[in-house]
Amino acid sequence: MSEQTNEFTEWYLQTVQQSELMAYSSVRGSIIFRPDGYELWEHIQEEFNKFLKKQGIRNAYFPMLIPQNFFMKESDHVEGFAPEIPWVTEVGDEKLEEPLGLRPTSETTIGQAFSDWINSYRDLPYEINQWANVFRWEKKTLPFLRTSEFLWQEGHTAHATEKEAYERTMSALDEYERLCEEFLAIPVYKGKKTPSERFAGAVDTYSVEAMMQDGKAVQAGTSHYLGTNFAKAFDITYLNKENQHVHAYTTSWGASTRLIGALIMSHGDQSGLVLPPTVAPTQIVLMPVGPWKKNPGVMEKLDEIFYNLKEAGYRVRLDDSDNTPGYKFNEWELKGACIRIECGPRDIENGHIIVKSRDVADKQKVAFEEIDTFVADELTAMTPRLLEKARKRVKENEYLHINTLQELKEHIETCKEEDKTPGFVLIGWDGTEETEETIKEETGFTTRNIPFEAPIEKEVDIVSGKPAKHTLWIARAY
Repeated sequence: MSEQTNEFTEWYLQTVQQSELMAYSSVRGSIIFRPDGYELWEHIQEEFNKFLKKQGIRNAYFPMLIPQNFFMKESDHVEGFAPEIPWVTEVGDEKLEEPLGLRPTSETTIGQAFSDWINSYRDLPYEINQWANVFRWEKKTLPFLRTSEFLWQEGHTAHATEKEAYERTMSALDEYERLCEEFLAIPVYKGKKTPSERFAGAVDTYSVEAMMQDGKAVQAGTSHYLGTNFAKAFDITYLNKENQHVHAYTTSWGASTRLIGALIMSHGDQSGLVLPPTVAPTQIVLMPVGPWKKNPGVMEKLDEIFYNLKEAGYRVRLDDSDNTPGYKFNEWELKGACIRIECGPRDIENGHIIVKSRDVADKQKVAFEEIDTFVADELTAMTPRLLEKARKRVKENEYLHINTLQELKEHIETCKEEDKTPGFVLIGWDGTEETEETIKEETGFTTRNIPFEAPIEKEVDIVSGKPAKHTLWIARAY
């Protein structure tokens, strides 16, 4: 597919609708998650819950309506989210005494609860997570990636020391990296956000950033060290071992249904979705081919295979519809089924089936007695294979030797002429917001993060030519 963003976005919009992942709702900027789309989210939830359980972090749920005075307690926080918060001001014909905001995030309401629940050092660490919907009234929307209402998880923790809080901040970030790369086969850049890109009210924000096939960035997960900012605003104090009342150190971290958009944009092709078996709603689809209705043995064999695979725990479908084989092949490729198994009268005679993996061009013949082993091996191999392919693409679209703003502009123009992605560019940064703003205004690139492990260290700022304080990834972003 073309790397040009407009064509890629059009492909994306067609794919998410035609594959029946979502539908548009009657509410501006909001979408309906159809069963296949929601199942993708369910598998992500299942995987992340394993991390939570292992860490002893329990799930909770808080109301979506937040009193206006909660937002006012942390000035940076309210300033950061105010433009995006929808407000409830009336119920029936009665005007509310205080407006209630639809949560854009839950630091305020959970901070209020923590102030009641945490009293002693024995209560710490206090760590919870919630799976919830949140609202941010976006001006420009794109299904899954940027919508007015979306789904996410948000972890919130309180600790006795700065060290413990930082450790939790980083462990959550590490888990987002693992979730993206090992589970979703999406390579990510891990690092620290610049102050202007920090979460409103945080001391430090860290992120994992993913590069899509058109070279644009998706922020795939963030983890925030909040210090004592929210603890002071909401009076989260505890009696320490020295019998003193002191403030707790808090964190918050989240990943959302943007991961579904990133998954589609990372792996999809002209035929539709390409999904790793870890999350694919349909891992295996079986279908009869040839004059199968004249040969009862075909469906008998497919029923047997279906039962065995189902019993083994695979997500398997049997398509015995009257549609032509070509139609069914295209439909299941569009939906991202990982393995297609074909069986016809001739295959029954020869004692094998025909197998096609979604991410591999060629079909294979597999003997009936080897089906179970083949399927297990192929589904195990597919996710690492997709990750390796994505890593290769990402590396090919990294640009490490652009050192001036003029060079960046020339690079963007050249990519446009050659129908290539401008990708991720590594730059030197003097640490000022002025430089970030200049880059954004003149190129459309925004800062992604300061990598923990940069491929090379940059010595000069890309705009001013002054000594660089940081090495920084920049890109255009969704």
